[in-house]
Amino acid sequence: MFKKVENNMWNPSFYDYLTTNHPELLPWNKLHESISHGELNEGMKIPSGTTILALRYADGVVIGGDRMATEGFQVSARRMDKVFRCDEYSAIAIAGAAGACIEMAKLFQVELEHYEKLEGISLTMEGKANKLSQMIKANLPLAMQGLIVIPIFAGYDTTKGIGRIFKYDITGGKYEETEYYATGSGGKDARNTLKKRYVPQMPEARAVEIALEALYDASEEDIATAGPDMIRKIYPTIKIINRHGIMDVDASTIEDIYNHMIEEIKRNKGGS
Repeated sequence: MFKKVENNMWNPSFYDYLTTNHPELLPWNKLHESISHGELNEGMKIPSGTTILALRYADGVVIGGDRMATEGFQVSARRMDKVFRCDEYSAIAIAGAAGACIEMAKLFQVELEHYEKLEGISLTMEGKANKLSQMIKANLPLAMQGLIVIPIFAGYDTTKGIGRIFKYDITGGKYEETEYYATGSGGKDARNTLKKRYVPQMPEARAVEIALEALYDASEEDIATAGPDMIRKIYPTIKIINRHGIMDVDASTIEDIYNHMIEEIKRNKGGS
């Protein structure tokens, strides 16, 4: 069933198996076929995920993103999840063409699960980051047609005992950030806040607050980034990753942080 390599060992990579035996099932090949058949017309608006970020704190890493997807200047979705659990100690946040992003995130999840089941151990953080780089590189033909996938990969390195953050370019180039990173349409605005607020070895609660503040500031400047929706109770997705694994920050906690933040803004602006 699985590809055999020269040393007679079975290749534990599900992605390599698809590439070799069923390339038509890879998400970028399916999308490319749709374009070739005219199912995706030039000028057709593709839903896009917007702002994502990650930052390290004393015991691990925080990763998050806003919830809105856009089609041009219209809202496509208000409750889109852009942060996905990959395995027990890592997560991926996605920005770019929504469909291609989600398909790549799902394939990456299967790849890590498949490897662990066959080998009995997880890939190293470096190995996971390299595998994601390989997938992004394979998407380059679609990226050149506008279906760009730009993720942030973050997790807790159980070997080194630290949180780690990896960013990518459209060619699959991989770069590690030692403090924080944000990308997407509001990425620059979020990075400005992270740059101003970030302190090495900060506690977990403070890291979550800064992540939410950065997403809020991005929503104030970038039309495609959603701020907290207090009426519909829609808030950014925030995940914490440390030696205990992955934990979602619940909506009530995020709501409390935003209520406090907004009260502070009102006080600083004289109640207006």
